[in-house]
Amino acid sequence: MKFEHLVEINELHNPLTEVITREQLWRGLVLRAESPQLFVTYIDEANVTERTEVSMARSLRYGELIIVDTVNLVHLEHVHYAVAEQKDIPQSSLRMSIEEPTPEALFVRFAYDDGHSAAEDLANEVYNEYRRSAYQEADIDTVRLIREMAEYGRLNGPLS
Repeated sequence: MKFEHLVEINELHNPLTEVITREQLWRGLVLRAESPQLFVTYIDEANVTERTEVSMARSLRYGELIIVDTVNLVHLEHVHYAVAEQKDIPQSSLRMSIEEPTPEALFVRFAYDDGHSAAEDLANEVYNEYRRSAYQEADIDTVRLIREMAEYGRLNGPLS
């Protein structure tokens, strides 16, 4: 299943919403990679096992299931999650890209690829519709949390 959608960050037409910066948004996306339990409550344990300035390797535990992934960071541009095939888990990826068509008009494009072929996608279409809906709701929630953190000043300085 290949699926992507945009989530608006700043509602520039609404004077009641605070405008967050690209840097704050970036810090929020990086925080989601570094501390995923803040965003996904059903993760039992998350560990960053290796880290460079532009990537990290992680181990995520969901009950008995452990998923190892790699997160690549392109500063102020995108965060790319890559899960290599492991045991019963197929290769998959998620890219969260910051888009800014005009100043302060920030969006995040969430692009999913579960590695399945077009034939497999067709066979799983009923399930994929549910997955798309769940992904979209989770992504909207991620943006909501990032906005809340920014509004409370939690994304104004370097992450620690």
